Amino acid sequence: MPNEQTKQLTFGAMMIALFSILLAVSFYVPVLNLITSFFIALPIAWYSAKFERKASIFVTIISIGMSFFIGGLLAVPLGMIHAPLGFVIGDAIRTKKSKLFLLMSTGLTLLISMMIQYVIAVITFEFNPVKELITMATEFYNQMGAAMETFNSLPKDYYKQVSDAIFLLEIVIPSLVIVAIFIISWMFINILLPVLKKLGLVVPKYPAYRNMRLPKSVLWYYLIVQVVTLFIDLDQGTFAFMVFVNAAFILRFLLFLQGISLIHFFIHKKGWPKWATILASILAFVLQPYTVLLGIIDLGFNIRAFLKDKTKK
Repeated sequence: MPNEQTKQLTFGAMMIALFSILLAVSFYVPVLNLITSFFIALPIAWYSAKFERKASIFVTIISIGMSFFIGGLLAVPLGMIHAPLGFVIGDAIRTKKSKLFLLMSTGLTLLISMMIQYVIAVITFEFNPVKELITMATEFYNQMGAAMETFNSLPKDYYKQVSDAIFLLEIVIPSLVIVAIFIISWMFINILLPVLKKLGLVVPKYPAYRNMRLPKSVLWYYLIVQVVTLFIDLDQGTFAFMVFVNAAFILRFLLFLQGISLIHFFIHKKGWPKWATILASILAFVLQPYTVLLGIIDLGFNIRAFLKDKTKK
């Protein structure tokens, strides 16, 4: 037992030191930080995957505290993002959770961390990143409009279109943030897991993307949202309006991913080369409404069984 505790303390001190070095490089060294910022969470993830939760939480808290000594208050947000991220990844590996669980828990952790920092920024520093973004976008388009006016090339209803676009941006920012956070979480997982595997850990694997099937409830939620937005007149700017617009955005994004999965499934069954999958994925982005429709068809009907029978024949 004493040997195990000594091992935990020694390894924990090493991981905190490595975390601090990676955070310092990411905070102070330009260009190189584009690489190191993806690996700040690695030491905490490694420790959490090897030792019990209580010890891992202690190491995570100490690591966040170290970020203050490295770069002051400006470095603390960086520590608050990466240390909990590493803990969640390592804990999921230690408890042998699936990769889907790992993605969801990592995304939620990152989302909660960002929300806490957003609230602190608004209350403590009176800085609202969302309002600043909207202000910058408004000023940019107003300057563009003024420049086009000098050349008599201002499109008709330009300022109204800009106003509508900025209003829509302000409404969908929550869903944009959620989607972006889960994409970033997916990137972190796919970068860190191969490294952790090289370090001797047993890491979970994703099933092939072509076999992805979202719950059918996603389709029902999407249909409910569409029916409500079609038959109920929601006042712009209200909370209900914001909820339904964001829900529609996220559900369309999920159905879009389902549509691409169906395309990958079809290409795999046909035995076509990998370049065909890449080309089809690019076209899926270009023809996004049709890809969403494919996702709806895939969830609503047993189309994959039909494709299997066709490819067998």
